[in-house]
Amino acid sequence: MNAKKIILAVTGASGSVYALEFLELMRLLEVEVHGIVSTAGRKVMEIEVGRSVDSLLPLARKWYPEDDFTAPMASGSARFDAMVVLPCSMGTLAAIAHGYSGNLIHRAADVTLKERRPLFLAVRETPFNRTHLVNMLQLHDAGATIIPPLPAFYQQPKSVADLVRAYCGRLAEQLGLTVPGQFHWGE
Repeated sequence: MNAKKIILAVTGASGSVYALEFLELMRLLEVEVHGIVSTAGRKVMEIEVGRSVDSLLPLARKWYPEDDFTAPMASGSARFDAMVVLPCSMGTLAAIAHGYSGNLIHRAADVTLKERRPLFLAVRETPFNRTHLVNMLQLHDAGATIIPPLPAFYQQPKSVADLVRAYCGRLAEQLGLTVPGQFHWGE
C-alpha cells in the first residue's frame, strides 16, 4: 500500500514540468502531498508550463506559503514520511547544506534531516561548480539523496513527456512506492 504523506517543495530552478508530473503521479498513487512553492518557483512555473500555482491546488492536500513558519513541516513532531525538493535550485541546496532556514522550504528540509527522514533533492543546474559539488556532498553525508532529473534513454522514449514521466517514476520508487508501468532494465 502506498499510504504515504510527503512534502513537495518547488523552487525557482528550471524544471516545473517535473513538479507537475510528480504531483499527478502522487495523486494516481494516492499519496498525501503537502506543498510549498517559493516565490521564484511560482514565476518559473508560469513561464515554463503556463500554469499558475493556483491551478495546482487540487493536486495536494494543502499548500503553504514559503514564509509560514507555523506550518506543520516546520516542526519535527509533524509526521511526514519524506520530503522532495523538485526542482531544487542551487540557492536552496546551499541553504539546506548550511542549516540556513530562510524560508519554510529550508526549514522543512532541515527538520527532515534532523528527524532522519528521507530528503530527495532534484538539483537542476549545470555545469556544477565546486561549491555546488561540496554542498551536494555535505548533504549526502547528512542523509539526503541527490537525484538530478537526468534523462535515461534505455526505455526508448518517444517524447519529452516520456522522459519526464520516467524520471518522476524513478523518484517515486526511491520513495518506496510502486509505480505501475515503470520501466526496469532487464524486465
